[in-house]
Amino acid sequence: MCGIVGYIGKKEALPLLLKGLRRLEYRGYDSAGVALIENGSIGSYKKQGKVGDLEKVLQGQKVSSSIGIGHTRWATHGEPNDVNAHPHVSNNGNLAIIHNGIIENYGSLKEDLISKGFEFSSDTDTEVLINFIEYIQSSDNLTLEDALRVALSQVVGAYAIAIISKDTPNKLVAARKGSPMVLGLGKGEFFLASDATPIIEYTNEVIYLKDEEILVIEDGNYHIKDSQDIPQTPHIHTLELELEAIEKGGHEHFMHKEIFGQPESIADCMRGRLNKEKGELTLGGIRNYAKALENADRIIILACGTSWHAGLVAEYVFEDLCRIPVEVEYASEFRYRNPVIKEGDIVIAISQSGETADTLAAIELAKSRGAIVLGVVNTVGSSISRVSHEGAYLHAGPEIGVASTKAFTAQLTVLYMIALRAARNKGTIAENRFQQLLRELSLIPSKVEKALLSNDKIEEISEMFKNASNFLYLGRGYNFPVALEGALKLKEISYIHAEGYPAAEMKHGPIALIDENMPVVVIATRDSSYDKIVSNIQEVKARKGVVIAVVSEKDALIPKMADFTIEVPATHESLMPLVSVIPLQLLSYHIAVMRGANVDQPRNLAKSVTVE
Repeated sequence: MCGIVGYIGKKEALPLLLKGLRRLEYRGYDSAGVALIENGSIGSYKKQGKVGDLEKVLQGQKVSSSIGIGHTRWATHGEPNDVNAHPHVSNNGNLAIIHNGIIENYGSLKEDLISKGFEFSSDTDTEVLINFIEYIQSSDNLTLEDALRVALSQVVGAYAIAIISKDTPNKLVAARKGSPMVLGLGKGEFFLASDATPIIEYTNEVIYLKDEEILVIEDGNYHIKDSQDIPQTPHIHTLELELEAIEKGGHEHFMHKEIFGQPESIADCMRGRLNKEKGELTLGGIRNYAKALENADRIIILACGTSWHAGLVAEYVFEDLCRIPVEVEYASEFRYRNPVIKEGDIVIAISQSGETADTLAAIELAKSRGAIVLGVVNTVGSSISRVSHEGAYLHAGPEIGVASTKAFTAQLTVLYMIALRAARNKGTIAENRFQQLLRELSLIPSKVEKALLSNDKIEEISEMFKNASNFLYLGRGYNFPVALEGALKLKEISYIHAEGYPAAEMKHGPIALIDENMPVVVIATRDSSYDKIVSNIQEVKARKGVVIAVVSEKDALIPKMADFTIEVPATHESLMPLVSVIPLQLLSYHIAVMRGANVDQPRNLAKSVTVE
């Protein structure tokens, strides 16, 4: 959730921290703060609001330091305000901490510390943690890293933390469990962050800390130990991320850039995997478990939010092509209902960030019961990619906008390729049909590019409905999950209430809501359910509903019935979600912009949900 950044080296730390926080702001933007060691003491500056509000606080301040930590917050414990903002400083003023995660047993720790004379000014679990570390360090006369190790052995929860101490001004200590942490290796300097976006400008060599590892950077060197104080030999990764990928590149918003970047991101998903000329699909990431997938009695898909919608589409695809029963589960509910998991079940875990806490917890449960886990993630080196048996990266590039767009279509692309390859190997798809779908899949980037040409028309439609209070989204078959995704996008960024439904279910309740003030978005592309969706549109129109229909190009029937139509290129119905979702993304984007909403940073949301 929250964004963490740290620096130790020879440069001025403050400008690096602020730039890093701006790049991490998509992870949380309730408040922001920095702490630096200045002239033998800790200077802490923090402010409710965005990083820009913090920069105003710092204007005119004479801050000079070569070591510091910074934080941008998504509130968990305590409302967003100046006091609850990070960093938090210990009672004796010696230590400062930033923290991403939740300390579940903070209440009992706090009571014990209060009985020992400690005082607290915030409502956060983080202030409890730093004072607990202070207490252990002073009571047992330990080094900072040893005090941290002892403290963490008694802590329950998830964390990524970084700490500085005025007594050791050349040392920065960090640790992680369940929340991401990346160390960037520079020349005589080190960078710390929740992900690689603040680091890539300075170095492409990084280390992804593992769970329960403790990092110490001191006097130009670093070492990593596990929770038992055993030294670790980390693997140094070379980042392939380009700086341009995390900048807007002339677009007004990251979301706009990411919507319009989908022809390229989908093509990148297929690059090196789909060979149209040879009629081959290669997925090296799941090579060792390909047979297990093909012979599975059941597939369980675990995901949250937009990734869950991608999983729903994948359910249709796997069952149709592979003839394997599929269950799509909310990861947040999965482990709390004692699910039936058999040894050999295939679990596909979907997550853009690869750090989704609910999905990680569900994976651990599935693995403990003998399931084989395949991860489908976008972020290289992420937790889900490490705990999965095997998997496939999306290669979609960084997604900065909080509302997922290109990650959704990338997930669909990768899941489709996995299903298509498994079906061919299993023999549940004829070779001519395999080749036909392979060719059609290869054409999707150009068809998405064509769908984007409707942008101006969608903007005009958005102007008419920007003040609506409610929307209804309807779809059938493969397009039902697209209806859910379209409704979610509108809710996320425009704050208009919207619901997605299977079109046939409309008359089992939602039809009561339809009147002349209810915009109804119907995904009505030409497929095996076409005649049924036409009937559903007639039912809406009979009740004076306003219909915005997404139709296949050259459709002659529905444009006569609907109030507004948006054409998309025709494709095989199993691939249509990759195309039909584009107008819904654009509709939500334009409505949100017209309503004055913060498109990239919608209220109360954060990009990576690393807490339960």
